[in-house]
Formats: sequence, C-alpha cells, structure tokens
Amino acid sequence: MTLGGHVLGVAESHGDGSQSTIAGAVVRSDRALDGLAFSTISHGGSDATVRIATLFEDLGREDVQSVVLAGVAPAWFNLVDLTTLAERVDRPVVAVSFEESEGLEPALREQFSGDALADRLAVYEALPERHPVAVNDETLFVRAVGCEESAAADLVRRHTPEGGRPEPLRVARLAARAADAFRTEAAARRS
Repeated sequence: MTLGGHVLGVAESHGDGSQSTIAGAVVRSDRALDGLAFSTISHGGSDATVRIATLFEDLGREDVQSVVLAGVAPAWFNLVDLTTLAERVDRPVVAVSFEESEGLEPALREQFSGDALADRLAVYEALPERHPVAVNDETLFVRAVGCEESAAADLVRRHTPEGGRPEPLRVARLAARAADAFRTEAAARRS
C-alpha cells in the first residue's frame, strides 16, 4: 500500500503547564501546507486520543489519507491509543519519534501509580513496536497502525525533504508554538 496525497501531521507545544496546544497541519504530497487546525490536551491526562480524533473530524478533510503524529506521549504522558485513533479517523496512523530509547515504561512507573499507571501501561503495551527508519542522514523510529511497516517508512521518507523531521510534523510543531505564543501575548495584554 502506498500512502500518498494529503497527510495530517499532529505535533504539540508544551503550553502553560496545565495543557499543551496541538496543531494539525494538512500537507499535500508536494509538501505544500493546505490547512491548519488547533486543539489542546491536558498535561498528564488521558484525552490525547479523543482530542486528536476530534481535531481530524473538525477539519472535515476527506482528502487526508493518513495521520502522522510526533510521538505517542504528548503533554506529559497523555498517551495516544494508536489503534483507537486509526479506527476513529478511518485512516492509517503513523507515530514518529526522533530518539532511540529503552521505552516509556520506567518513566511511567516513576511518575504514576494506581489506576493512572495501569491505564497508561495498558495503552502503552498495546502500541505496535517501533521500527528504525533511515531518513536522509538520520534514524527515526516509527510505529504504524492501518498500514504495513514499509508503507509507513516510505511515507515518512517522502515527506522528509531534508534533515530528520517529516514536513507535516515540522509545520505542525511551528503552528502549535505560534498558537501558544499568541495565547500568551493575548493573556498578557488582558492583564
């Protein structure tokens, strides 16, 4: 399966301490920006999957063929359930991380306990494995639901013209940061 056409990249800016801004950037196959949407997710919460799905639905873009996420644990371990997200948006979902790691389980056990830990571990353990993907001179780590590993790797490579960050994620991260800066400035003017 080849994943082409429009891609929705979703990335975060860490926000004000209680929530992160997420931006969704629709990027065409020629890497041109073709739409933006914004939402927030709570730090340490469990609303990331629902908020990303709602962001996708609010865009109303049937031409988006896949969703690419910057990682699976935005907003201080607000884990994204990739399978649930893929089912809800009815598109392949690819999560990209940028560093090699031993995994999130030790950090989850350090930061959470009881039901909060159990819920996060259930989501984390259900995630597909990360696979290294060589992109330009970098190695990215990719998880995919709804498509083959090879299709996910091809998608990431085709949308990374240089460096090691796919264009939909680069643009989404810039947009999320700009939205945070705007909100901070607007709040300061109101004070």
